[in-house]
Amino acid sequence: MNNNFFKKIRILDGGTGQELLARGMEPNGTLWSANALLQKKYHPLLLAIHLDFIKSGAEVIVTNTFTLRRKRLRDNGIEDQFEYLNKKAGEIAKKAKELNPNVLIAGGLPPQNNTYEADTRDDSEIKEDFFKQAKTLNPFVDFFYFDVLSSVKEFKLGIEAIKDFNKPYLIGAHISDGTKLPSNETISDIINKIKHKSLLGIILSCVSPENYEKNIVELKRLDIPFGFKLNAFVTTVSKDGYIAKYAKSNGNPNEFLGQRKDLTPEKMSVFAKKFKDAGATIFGGCCETRPDHIKEFAKLK
Repeated sequence: MNNNFFKKIRILDGGTGQELLARGMEPNGTLWSANALLQKKYHPLLLAIHLDFIKSGAEVIVTNTFTLRRKRLRDNGIEDQFEYLNKKAGEIAKKAKELNPNVLIAGGLPPQNNTYEADTRDDSEIKEDFFKQAKTLNPFVDFFYFDVLSSVKEFKLGIEAIKDFNKPYLIGAHISDGTKLPSNETISDIINKIKHKSLLGIILSCVSPENYEKNIVELKRLDIPFGFKLNAFVTTVSKDGYIAKYAKSNGNPNEFLGQRKDLTPEKMSVFAKKFKDAGATIFGGCCETRPDHIKEFAKLK
């Protein structure tokens, strides 16, 4: 693909995991969106969601691989299905692309340990986890997307892990609150402390529009394509541990992170217009953003 792809306004998809739950997928422990791959009866639903985001204007869809990391599967006793589930996610995304040839597929590479927390495990273990997931997704994707990572270390190791696949990548950094990653590093550190060769751009992912606004000046200073995947959770700050709370919930993250009712598609679009005026070119949604939100973003092109 063209490495300048995100230099003009591009529309990403929205929050596939929460959309699956909203459309009737039953929760299954901490598997969340992985349940749509594990149970064949949900495969058509996942395809329909990809297609609905495309119909709403998405030019890029992300593989449904956020909870297909080894640790999450291991915690649920199905690590032996790691390769099958990641491959199936790639196949379903590819089917959506076959029906819409101009759409690009981003291979979603999530944090390989816990969500919204910096991964402090051994470097070799983290890199190997990224490599194995990327290797399985590689035949199906146009580029890789590091989705909701929380430290410079994770980005560095993830980028090293995908180098043999010769594909560009989009950075999706997470900031729960304020202007620092959960690792207490800055957005600029991601760019300045890593040698980038095939970087497509940088976005803040799974962040509130209000918190994104706090970081837009720094993003603009980086002088690379930037943007967002905005969520409609009340918070992503998990003081007692995200996974601990998730395990006690009914399997829906909004049970303990909250669901904002005020961020209608129209209101989210007002934020997006403000970010567009500040120079953002990558527009997408994360948890609790639906096809109608993406439709409003697409009107800003």
